[in-house]
Amino acid sequence: MKKIFIFLTAALFAMTACRPKAQEPEGPVAPLKEMPAVKDVVMYQVNPRVFAPEKSLLAVADRIDSIKALGVNVMWVMPIYPIGIEKGKNSPYCISDYKAIAPEFGTLDDFKHLVRICHENDIALILDWVANHTAWDHPWTKEHPDWYTHDTEADTIIHPRPFDWLDVADLNYDNADLRLAMIDAMKYWIADVGIDGFRCDVADCVPADFWKQAIDTLRQAAGDRQILMLAEGKNADNFAAGFDMNYAWDFKDQMLKVFNENESASALFDTDKAEYDSIPEGKVKLRFTTNHDESTKQTPPVLFHSQRGSMAAYVATTFLHGGALIYGSQEVGYLEPINFFQYVPVDWNANAPLYKEYQKLISIYNAHPEIRRGEVVPFMYNEVLAFERKLDTDSLLVLVNLRDSAVKIPTPETWTNKEAVDLTSNFVVALRDSMEMAPYEYLILK
Repeated sequence: MKKIFIFLTAALFAMTACRPKAQEPEGPVAPLKEMPAVKDVVMYQVNPRVFAPEKSLLAVADRIDSIKALGVNVMWVMPIYPIGIEKGKNSPYCISDYKAIAPEFGTLDDFKHLVRICHENDIALILDWVANHTAWDHPWTKEHPDWYTHDTEADTIIHPRPFDWLDVADLNYDNADLRLAMIDAMKYWIADVGIDGFRCDVADCVPADFWKQAIDTLRQAAGDRQILMLAEGKNADNFAAGFDMNYAWDFKDQMLKVFNENESASALFDTDKAEYDSIPEGKVKLRFTTNHDESTKQTPPVLFHSQRGSMAAYVATTFLHGGALIYGSQEVGYLEPINFFQYVPVDWNANAPLYKEYQKLISIYNAHPEIRRGEVVPFMYNEVLAFERKLDTDSLLVLVNLRDSAVKIPTPETWTNKEAVDLTSNFVVALRDSMEMAPYEYLILK
């Protein structure tokens, strides 16, 4: 019996030793070493549904080297919370639990792993937050129906008006208890999980005094850590409420008019000035050629007529006044619309030259503070967006042909008969009294 017992004990030990160990739970996430200044933010938007059909948070983490190599310092992750089923359309913006993660995307430990990996690579991580509405099967609809907007005649909860978002129920911010519950959920991700801020969905549809209440509380909860708050909005009160950035929709719309309605490139200067005159000093407009909403309809190569057109639009959008954004997929020139309600596989190796072009542009952007902080000196042409960025003794000349045809323009007088370095190629360029530019060509000269 003794021999049998020894044998069974040894066999049990061998089986236990060979069994794979369970993954250790992720502990507290170490804070980011330093949040980038708002004017220095280069944001990368992650739609988890283009990274993997399941466990996509880990798939994003696996691509951190490629994402970091683009030169970004903030990652915005679209909603990863459980998605409502009742009246649902599988939209990640239809949330049934603000303090959990949908199994489709992974686990809380998977998410903490992503936050940790980002912080180790000096990248802040902000989460998409949807405060305007919930899923119809969010527990609040049953437990706290008074937290929702009601049809005054039928006394039933309604969807957000005037939108056709029938899959979600509209929240009522006249209710003080709702406000506290929403802030508590937001604080969980900041204080307990360790993220670095939020991109706030349809921020203009939520009262500004709620945002101030929330942001003040979140900054206090973050302690010594800085957090970044981005409003998907354009109201002036976004910044009084405490947001650091909001959307440059007017600039995007004007860019499309230049491309599609033959408006003058110089009209972009008026839009740029109007946007920045409307916000406090030190705040930033997020400038973009695409994001998850835009690419659901048309991707940049289609929206701006070609791959080269999309790059001309990107340089004009990003270099005029900063606020850079890359939507995950545009760096490989993905052509088809991306419906973020479902998994859409992206081949990350599909277009290495375009990836390297984005990488080069962002490296120039990061290396030259005059792009983000310098004075804008405009030069007026119809076809070419041309401007100087001046900071102290440093200056750059940026010229972008926004037409699908070659153009010839007078060289700006202060740059005539000078030599400059083309930062995209590092070649020395001798500037004469005029310049010829190929269709959608851009130059960044120092």
